[in-house]
Amino acid sequence: MKRKRTNRRWTYLLALLLTAVATYLTSEETAEEQTGTHRFQKEESVESVEIPAPLSHTSEQILQRKAYTVSYNRDLKIANWVAWELTADKLVERVERNDRFLPDPDLPADEAVTTDDYRGSGYDRGHLCPAGDNRWNRKTMEESFYMTNICPQDHNLNSGDWKELEEACRRWARQYGSIYIVCGPVLHGKKHRTIGRAQRVTVPEGFFKVVLCTRTDPPQAIGFVYNNLPADRPLSAYIHTVDQVEELTGIDFFTRLPDECEQQVEATCHPEWWNIKP
Repeated sequence: MKRKRTNRRWTYLLALLLTAVATYLTSEETAEEQTGTHRFQKEESVESVEIPAPLSHTSEQILQRKAYTVSYNRDLKIANWVAWELTADKLVERVERNDRFLPDPDLPADEAVTTDDYRGSGYDRGHLCPAGDNRWNRKTMEESFYMTNICPQDHNLNSGDWKELEEACRRWARQYGSIYIVCGPVLHGKKHRTIGRAQRVTVPEGFFKVVLCTRTDPPQAIGFVYNNLPADRPLSAYIHTVDQVEELTGIDFFTRLPDECEQQVEATCHPEWWNIKP
């Protein structure tokens, strides 16, 4: 009888323990649902998270490259956006910059922008996905000079503040191992200056860039907006939230993140996390 009572006692204690564990797990799940948070783990990976939602308000042709993806606007003769993942591994410099700007081979010859369309315009052939992010492979370097990855850009901006942002992105990729980047032109209104001979290439009024890092819990995102004008300002002067960049451009970023996570990272940004000084 004593042995049976002992067995019953252990059975009872085990049942209490299992009930307590189940109650704790349920309360944690309920609390997470009530607060609308998503516990995004560092090892979570979302395929093609850098690709924005399809555009419905403008012309869009998706062009897939080895290192990046382009949403090309055949009416404006520039990209709507260019998106890519930048990893620390891709920052190994295996090839030299070639500076050979090429018409995009995926476009009809009579529609493709060439470097001649920029000649005498006063604007630089500004990269969206930088050549400096593509020195890990000969093909990626070549494709970074396709004219669908190029926009008319003020020389001072291209060689100054915009270049500083490109260099900052490479630092973040080395530090965190991987970041996702989307950048492109900012267009105000419906009428824009154009340049070109055979093609009429739209000159954007500005440029945007949004950056996402999912290697932290929670993920972090930040946006930047530049006027297409000469400037000499600190990186902090250009900071925006991703939500603000979405409102400015009409582009929906990082839609492949879980909804709660997307809302959190796009609504706020933390410059100190990116080591950006005021």
